[in-house]
Amino acid sequence: MFPPLLRDAVIFASLLSMLSTGLTLTYMTTKVPNFAHGDFATISMYTSLILAEIFGLSPYLGIPLGFLVGSLTALLLYISVLKPLLDRGANYIILMIATIAYDMILISVINILADSLTYAYKIATRLFILKSYDFSIFGLPGIAVVAPLIAVVMVVALYLFLNRTRFGIAMRAAIENPSLAGVVGINVNLTYAVSWFISGGLAGIAGSLMPLWLMCNPDLGMRLIVSVFAASIVGGLTNIYGAFIGGLLIGFAEVLGTGYLSIIVGSWVIPYRPIIPLVIMSLTLLFAPKGLTGIAWREIFKRGG
Repeated sequence: MFPPLLRDAVIFASLLSMLSTGLTLTYMTTKVPNFAHGDFATISMYTSLILAEIFGLSPYLGIPLGFLVGSLTALLLYISVLKPLLDRGANYIILMIATIAYDMILISVINILADSLTYAYKIATRLFILKSYDFSIFGLPGIAVVAPLIAVVMVVALYLFLNRTRFGIAMRAAIENPSLAGVVGINVNLTYAVSWFISGGLAGIAGSLMPLWLMCNPDLGMRLIVSVFAASIVGGLTNIYGAFIGGLLIGFAEVLGTGYLSIIVGSWVIPYRPIIPLVIMSLTLLFAPKGLTGIAWREIFKRGG
């Protein structure tokens, strides 16, 4: 009884919210627009494929492994590339270009991995989907329940970590004023490294779940990066909770918008789906540059009252 289009929207929005929250977290700490973020998910996507097609295990068992793979991939980017550049005083343009270069390397590694798996195990590593490994609950595919549940648990866990733990409070201090945080004894570099580790892990969780519903390919992360940036910008690039909301909004807008438009005007509009996040992102930058969380909602409601 759950409409299929709404079900697809819930799944995609949940996955997108994980990706956008991670992207925003690293932007808050190091002010780096990370164009390699989508490929953190793509690498973890192949951990689910290996577990399912080679070892015959449920892709859900790949969630912890996906988190670890995504975390280590992100941490490698920060330690080996971004931190040395930050220590030399590189501006955000150089840092952004560095993430693009890292993204190109990751795409090459992912394609090599895909070809190696095809050659060694004779399995499909391009345009593959693992729906047959999913389970059913109340007539719904398991991913329709697991993905939103993990997304909610993720944002609650982040809130508790940042507001109820000493290290989380230290991380917030390093984000707001790194110089002062360093003076009072906070290891700013460590907090930055942990933020990248967490960010990559969130992308890794999303990536490990993607094959259960999306048609996967080595370039999937690159194709999703526009939606991820749109979600982060809509929510506000300096607010991880806003990024979560932005991921939900963009996810629902993409799936429902494309779905209803295809019903009204025809299926020829489906390939133009990436235009939806681009339009929303452009409108946000024009009318609310700080995103939804940067709008003075209380003043608006007071005036409306």
